[in-house]
Amino acid sequence: MGLPSIRLITSYIFDWIILIIVTVVGYVLGRITPNKRPFSLVDPDISFPFTVHETVPDWLLFVLSSGVPAVIIIIVSIIFVPGATVPKNTPASLVWKRKLWELHIGLLGLLMSVGAGFFFVSGIKNMCGKPRPDLLARCVPDLENASKYLIGGFKGEFALGNSIGQLFSADICTQTDKAKLDDGFRSYPSGHSAASAGGLLYLSLFLASKFAVTMPFVATGTSTSSHEVHAAFPSRAASAVEQYDDEVSVPMAGKSADQTIKYNSSIQALRRQAAAPPIYLLVITVAPFCLAIFIAASRWFDFRHHGFDILFGFSIGIFTAIFSFRYYHLPITIGAGWAWGPRSADRAFWAGVGRLGYVGEKDVERGTMVSTNFGRSTDVEASLAAPAGMSYRSPAQTGEPYQDVELNNLNNLNGGHESGSRA
Repeated sequence: MGLPSIRLITSYIFDWIILIIVTVVGYVLGRITPNKRPFSLVDPDISFPFTVHETVPDWLLFVLSSGVPAVIIIIVSIIFVPGATVPKNTPASLVWKRKLWELHIGLLGLLMSVGAGFFFVSGIKNMCGKPRPDLLARCVPDLENASKYLIGGFKGEFALGNSIGQLFSADICTQTDKAKLDDGFRSYPSGHSAASAGGLLYLSLFLASKFAVTMPFVATGTSTSSHEVHAAFPSRAASAVEQYDDEVSVPMAGKSADQTIKYNSSIQALRRQAAAPPIYLLVITVAPFCLAIFIAASRWFDFRHHGFDILFGFSIGIFTAIFSFRYYHLPITIGAGWAWGPRSADRAFWAGVGRLGYVGEKDVERGTMVSTNFGRSTDVEASLAAPAGMSYRSPAQTGEPYQDVELNNLNNLNGGHESGSRA
């Protein structure tokens, strides 16, 4: 097991740098002067009082949406990974490689989810410049000279009790705290909602993946069309065994135990092929998402955002969380809780046009895949080009002309093994 190449390590360091830059840019966008949409002085939707003590201030939002998920990801990766499927006598170095890889990818995905959401929300806030529900309390408008700032709506004499339909520019505000006033025009979309959904929903997906918390499902390739698997007590006539209930099977005379096992596997009741996870695991998994909902709701009763602003911000967070999780992790229902393995060193920065992905060896197009039956692992710790039991041979060895080997390799992975049979 060799160490990862410098090229591969550098490519992932580059990933971290890019995501950190995106996050920093989002922070800078949140500090520049936004557009300021004209508003009405008699609009009840922006007439709420200014809440001095927020339920979830910015520092607490950072702790809950980023700090807490990061700590939990570290704990789960170090304590629970790689799990009970590790063979006995597996070297400790191999186990720690897996732990550190899952930790690295878990944190990288978290940074992508929260950082990307922060970036998009900050940019949209500045472009739209929508007033917050408490804008008038922040603004402290100059009512005596209000007519000077009339820029839209009904062009009539200003009177406070008769100003419906009149819109005024932000210049009417006498607020001396520039940061407080600027923030009053950043209602859409909600940054708290996006950050909380991005970080905490990502954590929920991470926990669901690691602890196999999902809706019960039948494994891919299982036949569900046969009526036997739906019967109350699946059985077949003239077979190796008669299965009378879900747990007990009685072998028939003259049949081996191996035949009995194979038969039971082939007619196992569909209802016995999956089961609901323990409810406490569901609670643990859903708890972060529930906390995200609470944080988003607090922006409503703290008079910081309008309802649509909260929903749109939350939607951005949901999108970045799901995208980031799937970008770095296998689907929950088929991935057994694992993250995707590393890119190949040759394709660490660039796969090239016409290649099937970012796993493969240099100049693999000049070789074909043949069976070797080595039974070796190609997990994250190994730097092997071919799946277990396969290796590459060049056209000179096989006598075959140049061909699209990557597509041929894909067929082999799907069970074709055509090139191996020709070789």
